[in-house]
Amino acid sequence: MPNETLAEIQQWLSGTARPLTSVVAGSPAEDLVPLGKALSEVRVVGLGEATHGTREFFQLKHRLFEYLVTELGYSVLAMEASESAAPAVDTYVRGGAGDAATVVAGLGFWTWRTEEVVALVEWMRAYNADRPAAEQIGFAGIDPQRCSASLDAVRAFLAESVPDRLAAFDEGFGSLADAQPGSAPDPERLVVKEAQQLIPFLEAKGASEDVLRHARILERVADLVCRAKEHKDSAETVFAVRDAYMAEAIGRLADEDPSRRIAVWAHNGHLAASRQSAELRPMGQHLRERFGAEYYALALLFGSGAFRARRLRPGPWPGPMDGPVVANSIDRGGFNALEGQLAAATPGDHFLDLRGADDAPEAVKRWLAEPQMFRSFGAYVQRWTYKMHFAPTLLTQEYDGLVYVATSSPSVALPDGDR
Repeated sequence: MPNETLAEIQQWLSGTARPLTSVVAGSPAEDLVPLGKALSEVRVVGLGEATHGTREFFQLKHRLFEYLVTELGYSVLAMEASESAAPAVDTYVRGGAGDAATVVAGLGFWTWRTEEVVALVEWMRAYNADRPAAEQIGFAGIDPQRCSASLDAVRAFLAESVPDRLAAFDEGFGSLADAQPGSAPDPERLVVKEAQQLIPFLEAKGASEDVLRHARILERVADLVCRAKEHKDSAETVFAVRDAYMAEAIGRLADEDPSRRIAVWAHNGHLAASRQSAELRPMGQHLRERFGAEYYALALLFGSGAFRARRLRPGPWPGPMDGPVVANSIDRGGFNALEGQLAAATPGDHFLDLRGADDAPEAVKRWLAEPQMFRSFGAYVQRWTYKMHFAPTLLTQEYDGLVYVATSSPSVALPDGDR
């Protein structure tokens, strides 16, 4: 790339960047005003993360959610967490019994069993205190995984109303509690068929809407467990179906109240409004198709530091999935990585509204139309080679905005939080 072009790109990045003065909730909000303007007509905003273990990402999303609630009227936080267990969190933030650490642990993912997520849940409860129900904010899970609460709800109804069906229910569905998506591929989809038959049976027996809701979750879980990780039709893979289910969960939240504004906490990869490959359809693409410009995908990236993730143990690809959760260190990634270019233009934490790129110079538009390499880590990283992992992204097609956080530190686990 000619030096003149590089300079033009750097000038645009620097001129477009809006500094963030803090990632900590409760800080003065003047620096968030540009983001607020970008979201003025947005109904669903995706708050992303390049890792599931960066303290600053979690803190900043807490801060952003406070701003969305207090300044823009958002009322729901929808999280990439157990749809089955999330009602316990929602009950707690609305003044119910219990404690934040326990309900957060119930969401079923070690990634969320952190001090940062607990702090956000406690803030939500404090915000709701003394407010009427109609003015309270809520919490929702959108991931069908981890369905123990749904199994318990359906089982309790059967124990009271149809006890002779308990043994068959336990035999048919008991293994779903902690089953991983794609862990039991079954072309015959037997457990899915059983779940589909369970719903009308429960209706006929007078089950409540809450019990039926849990039964529908079991159907989705069964579907994910039976799906294959590879399929000639990519829309039928477990990855594509999981994203579609998460998008449907957000759609249901929107349908319940046409005025509701929703913040979505998920990984950058799920929030992308498209993917380089036409066959892949992340959750964000479904949301873009439904909400159009009222959906805003905000990706969070980082420069250097460390983050928590479970290391895959040595062995055949992909290797056993039971490695330790550790702090994984990483550097800025060099100028060829997107993070390196962002840091070179504006070293500190900052926000970029990519929807303003229509007015960018032609050289910048050409750069934005080309794949840019950036970091993307989930709950697992490859031992030894993770530092060399970069994912291609078409910035203005996949995201509406970027937040660059200069330094990442590991999220802080609760006691026993790495289980």
